[in-house]
Amino acid sequence: MRQLKLNRAFTLIESGPVVLVTTHDGTKNNIMAISWTMVVDFTPLFAITTGEWNYSFEALRKNKECVIAVPTVDLLDEVVGIGTCSGADTDKFARFNLTPVRGKAVKAPLIKECLANIECKVIDIVRKHNIIVLEGLAAYMDSARRERRTVHAVGDGTFIVDGRKLDRRKMMASKIPEGI
Repeated sequence: MRQLKLNRAFTLIESGPVVLVTTHDGTKNNIMAISWTMVVDFTPLFAITTGEWNYSFEALRKNKECVIAVPTVDLLDEVVGIGTCSGADTDKFARFNLTPVRGKAVKAPLIKECLANIECKVIDIVRKHNIIVLEGLAAYMDSARRERRTVHAVGDGTFIVDGRKLDRRKMMASKIPEGI
């Protein structure tokens, strides 16, 4: 094995999939691309990492709500574009031709073109590590969508696309909750 620079070690276990997080600041909608996400147990709790450097952070802190939208590989160029411009001076829905859809639980919009959307409320902000803990309030999936492969950021400008799903439920030691 060859040694890897320690500051690049995150590229070995970068989480995924890349998601789009929408916010509403009281005046306008915004979208940010996030590759640092985490599911917290088998509950509707999630965590994302962002901070004051991100334009959407203030809306998350102030309004305590958002939508996690799960894009698929056919939206990769839009996802990268969203992640490389700021909502401070860009209407990302218009620029990337995405359709905002009114949710039922939060003011932040769902994204019609995405495979799935989860309406969330912010329940904690761990400032030391820039972690925002979210509780899911409602979830939606576009079962008619043909493309279902999500993308995972490696962290160096490259992405991995989900492949074939392998079923090992019978081998698992604990019972997997239904619907997973």
